[in-house]
Amino acid sequence: MYDFVVVGAGPAGSRFARRAAEEGYDVLALEQGSVGKPLACSGHVSTDVWEYAPDGAREDLLQNEITGARFYLTGPDDPEGEAYPFYTDEPISNVIDRVGLDEHLAAAAREAGADLREHHTVTGVTEEDDHVVVSASTPDGSAQFRARMVAGCDGPVSRTRRDLGIDEPGELLHGVLGFDATADHADFVDVHLTTPRFFAWRIPRGEAGVEYGLAAPPGREVRDLFEAFTDDYGVETADFCSGAIPIGPPKRVTSERGFLIGDAAAQTKPFTGGGILYGMTAADHAADTVDPERPKTLKRYEKAWRSDLSREIRLGSVLRRAYSLPEPVQSAGLRAFSGEIGVHMDRPSSLFSRGQLRALLSRS
Repeated sequence: MYDFVVVGAGPAGSRFARRAAEEGYDVLALEQGSVGKPLACSGHVSTDVWEYAPDGAREDLLQNEITGARFYLTGPDDPEGEAYPFYTDEPISNVIDRVGLDEHLAAAAREAGADLREHHTVTGVTEEDDHVVVSASTPDGSAQFRARMVAGCDGPVSRTRRDLGIDEPGELLHGVLGFDATADHADFVDVHLTTPRFFAWRIPRGEAGVEYGLAAPPGREVRDLFEAFTDDYGVETADFCSGAIPIGPPKRVTSERGFLIGDAAAQTKPFTGGGILYGMTAADHAADTVDPERPKTLKRYEKAWRSDLSREIRLGSVLRRAYSLPEPVQSAGLRAFSGEIGVHMDRPSSLFSRGQLRALLSRS
C-alpha cells in the first residue's frame, strides 16, 4: 500500500510528490497524458518560481524577463487608447517554457523517489475506512491502487474533487492562448481591460515569440473574442489552446482521507487566474503537515494553506472587481497609481507594503 497516490503531475502534483518522497513516504503519482501536455496555461510567472524548481531549471526554461505592464481600457486597434504603465527597475516576472517547467518538476519528483507514471487516467477514487482506492485506465488496460491518502492535483475539472464529495470552485473562467513565432525581446506585457469581467494580454517571449491570450466567464464566445483581439493586433496565431480557470476555493479542500492542491482546490489568483505559485506553496504546506497514517492532520493542512493564502485570494477578488468598474473610474484609478511600483505579482497585500509606499512617495 502506498502512503500517497497523487492524481495529476502538474506543478502542484509534482511538487507535492517530490516533497513527500523526500520525507520518506511511498508516493505514486498518476498523470493522464504526457507531463506538461497539452499546454493550457500561460508561461508568465513571478521570479519566485525558481525557489520551487530544481537546480539548473532557470537556465533551461527562461525565455524573457519582464519589468512592467501597460494597461489599456481600449483594444489594440484604437490609436488614441491611453497606456497606463506600471514598472520596476528590476525584473518583476519571467516568461518561461511552460511545458518545460512541468517536465523539470516531474523529473525532480522522480529523482526524489516518487513513482510517477504517465498515461494513467484516473477513473475513480473511493474512500474506505483505513485507505483509499484509486482506479485508473493504463496503457495495459486498467488497474487499482491502494493508498493511505489521495492528493487530488488534477486541475480545475477535478475527478478527485467530485469523487471525494468536495464542493466545486466558486467560478470557472474560460481561458484561451495562441502564439506568434515572431521574436520579441520587449520587457513589458500589455493588458487590455476589454474582456467581460476579466482581461486580454500580450506577452513577449524573446526568441520564442509572443503569447496572446484572454479569459472570460463561460457562456461567452471566447474563441470569437480571442480572434477579434488578435485581429486587432494584426497577427495570426498558431498552437491555439484553451482551458478552465478556477476562481474561489470551496470552504474545505479535504475529506476523510483525501485533499486537493492547486487548481483542483482553486488555489489561484482571482485577479490574473494564475495558480502555479499558489499551488506549489500549498503543496509544501501539505507535505509539511499531512501524515498519511493520521487523517486528523488534514486539518493542519487546511489551516496552514489558508493562513498563508486566503488573505491574498480575498484581496485578489477585490482587485478583480475593478475590471468591471465604469470606465471613468478605471481611468482615474489607473492614472493615480501608474508609474513605478513596489508590488509583488503574487501578493496583492504588497499594495500596502513599504516598498509600494516608497514608490508612491517617489512620484511626489
